[in-house]
Amino acid sequence: MPMRPYRRGLAMVFTGIVFLSFDGLLIRLAGTEGWTIVFWRGIFMFCALGLLSCLGGRLATLRSHPEASLASAVLLGLISSLFVLAIMHASVANVVVILSSAPLFAALFSRLFLRERVPYRTVLAIAACMVGMLLVFMGSETGGMLAGNIYALAAAAAVGGNLTLLRRYPTIDRIPLIAGGGILAAVVALPMASPLTLSGHSYGVLALMGLLQMPLATVLINNATRYLPSAEVALFYLVETVLGTLWVWWLLGESPTAASLLGGAVIIMALLVHAWLGLRSEGKTAPTDSVLTKSPT
Repeated sequence: MPMRPYRRGLAMVFTGIVFLSFDGLLIRLAGTEGWTIVFWRGIFMFCALGLLSCLGGRLATLRSHPEASLASAVLLGLISSLFVLAIMHASVANVVVILSSAPLFAALFSRLFLRERVPYRTVLAIAACMVGMLLVFMGSETGGMLAGNIYALAAAAAVGGNLTLLRRYPTIDRIPLIAGGGILAAVVALPMASPLTLSGHSYGVLALMGLLQMPLATVLINNATRYLPSAEVALFYLVETVLGTLWVWWLLGESPTAASLLGGAVIIMALLVHAWLGLRSEGKTAPTDSVLTKSPT
């Protein structure tokens, strides 16, 4: 029996966010400076998805909406670059917590530009998650991390904007956009990067990040906008707040405070209740109600 659209969207975004949650850990393990990470990650992402972009008429979907396609690729490049720079200037816990404000931007942009009604359950979930985020902030030392915090907040706004844009144009194939975002980020980073001075370990970590982890995460998350409102997709970035903090805590010793753990628990509970209410709501509507229009992939 085929999976209903809402459930398909939930499965895609959750799996994508789990992959994405290793981003901060891998950036730490790469052991080099931010612009070099941005360069190699962008190059590897382009290599992983560039050839695939030329197959199956994927590029034709970009030509149907060239301005939106270019804007999305630019936003994807910004997200990748800003996240790396934020991690290099602040703690992973701080960055992923600030990134959890993405649902606020997505809900705002969806309301302003798509005239898409934000369900009350999503508004309440965002409010509950913001409480969780404040608890995490209470346990974080922000001194000396202003630049990283600003980068993270800008990344959150770019995430909300891109998810809203993709929701508006569901027929645009996501894979060429991600490949384009990767090469744009690499081109911008190159003048500040030192790409040929790394150890074999660093190249290995960057290859894992750019060839596998980021392409899988980004493709799944961006495709989920075909089945879920952008605010709901962005809401799952809050899962990264918890998981991303846990990975660096367990493996690198960047331990969160008790307030951070409590805030993470609030976030997870809010998401579980939100998903349950969404599944109940789906059962009362036709299966096709969650999809704006059919997509080619």
